[in-house]
Amino acid sequence: MKVVGIGLAIGLVLALGAGRAAQTFLGDVSFADPVALVVGPFVMIACALVASWLPARRAARIDPMKALREE
Repeated sequence: MKVVGIGLAIGLVLALGAGRAAQTFLGDVSFADPVALVVGPFVMIACALVASWLPARRAARIDPMKALREE
């Protein structure tokens, strides 16, 4: 989740910069849309949690001695 946090921080900075650039081209666009800046990271965090939780749950169900014997 540390990598996800770093990626979200970098993405947020880039999104604000891209929003500011879009505002110069499109006058009526808000560069810091609060809904998009809050919902987007929450969706990314939820996807990362599911993507890491499912394999971890499957790995936790395996008996360690059985896994070591097969290796």
